[in-house]
Amino acid sequence: MCIVIIMKIIKKKLKNGVEVVLSPMLDNPTVTFVVLVKTGSRNETKQNSGISHFLEHMCFKGTEKRLSAHDISSELDGIGAQSNAFTSHEYTGYYAKSDKKYSKKILDVVSDIYLNPTLPEKEIEKEKGVILEEINMYEDMPQQVAIRMFYEVLYGDTSLGWSILGPKENIKKFKREDFLKYKEANYLPENTSIIVAGNFDKDQVFSDIKNLFEKIPTKKTKRNKPIIKDTQTSPTLSIKEKKTDQTHFVLGVRTFEYENKKNPTLEVLRAVLGGGMSSRLFQKLREEMGVCYYVKAGTDIMTDRGFLAISSGSDNKRVKNVVRVCLDECSRLAEGDIDEKELKKAKAYVAGNLSMGLESSDDVAMFIGEQQILSKSGFKTPAEIKKEIEKVEIKDVVTLAKQIFKKKNLNLSVVGPWKDKKDFSKELFFRHEK
Repeated sequence: MCIVIIMKIIKKKLKNGVEVVLSPMLDNPTVTFVVLVKTGSRNETKQNSGISHFLEHMCFKGTEKRLSAHDISSELDGIGAQSNAFTSHEYTGYYAKSDKKYSKKILDVVSDIYLNPTLPEKEIEKEKGVILEEINMYEDMPQQVAIRMFYEVLYGDTSLGWSILGPKENIKKFKREDFLKYKEANYLPENTSIIVAGNFDKDQVFSDIKNLFEKIPTKKTKRNKPIIKDTQTSPTLSIKEKKTDQTHFVLGVRTFEYENKKNPTLEVLRAVLGGGMSSRLFQKLREEMGVCYYVKAGTDIMTDRGFLAISSGSDNKRVKNVVRVCLDECSRLAEGDIDEKELKKAKAYVAGNLSMGLESSDDVAMFIGEQQILSKSGFKTPAEIKKEIEKVEIKDVVTLAKQIFKKKNLNLSVVGPWKDKKDFSKELFFRHEK
């Protein structure tokens, strides 16, 4: 039996430039509203690094209509709704999900949070402590430190290389006027998209959105959009010495921008390497060698760049061998060591995870929202994406592996009881390049 996900997408635009995307799911018991703004940590300067994420927190601290964070959370909890927000490099999002009968209510709350935050100075001072503790929390997680370091390895001292949370010194000094200035420059109609997915009356919902968002005036303002160079001519390595029982690392290579035609092949290649419990790296490192608890391969794809990375953690005495095994498995693909059975399994894994990732209204809203922000050529339905995956052949995977798995493209971040880069530098080569 073949289950086809049918996704209907209705796209409209308000007079002031706000874009609205509706995806009715009439057999779904819930509805999700997501408001996205096309700004994130990438749009920051060194002086205001961290402000996108801090502002996202502050939008929940009260509006003229809902005076406090407690008022907002109590209203949502009172109808059994879920609500949260997130900040990435290229966009920030606010969302709420509830039973379909509360559609009007959660739209009113989410729009109020986005449009009318009062940003009380007293709450800003209190929230500084919250964010500083959030930074401390992640600093105590070697896996997270290795990921943050990997961005630094790739992008250096730029807004993509900095932590999305920002440095502590910035968090401590931010004032209310900093948030007002940043919001005025970036939370603009032409940067705003509203995504609605689930069970709702599309005419009524669009009318409600229009009444709430069309009143935002358009404004000419200068936005910070830094151009970040993305070149590499030799392997890069970063080590953070930390007393740990395990060494955690992220090992990866630069890949492609969001709309690159090679991304379906990259996704299949990722699945072969570390996309499940039967993937090469999981089987080799965990099941055969017993040297790690977790190992996975993932991608981060932005509008104009991307990367593929393998992450794992292992006993300090065995970690260099783990890194070596990861590189050797990449080499095997570049050498053509893949058969139809493994390819078929990887494609089924990717397609199956896509289907399972679209079971609820919030999943669908986020799927649509990412494309709304990152894509310039329109939406791809799940069926279209699966068709692209199905077309991937062995020769495509091998050709891509040869292209990206080169010594000069390698990047490695390491967190553990290590002092000298020489400890790992000799590991950074691919077998197929000998």
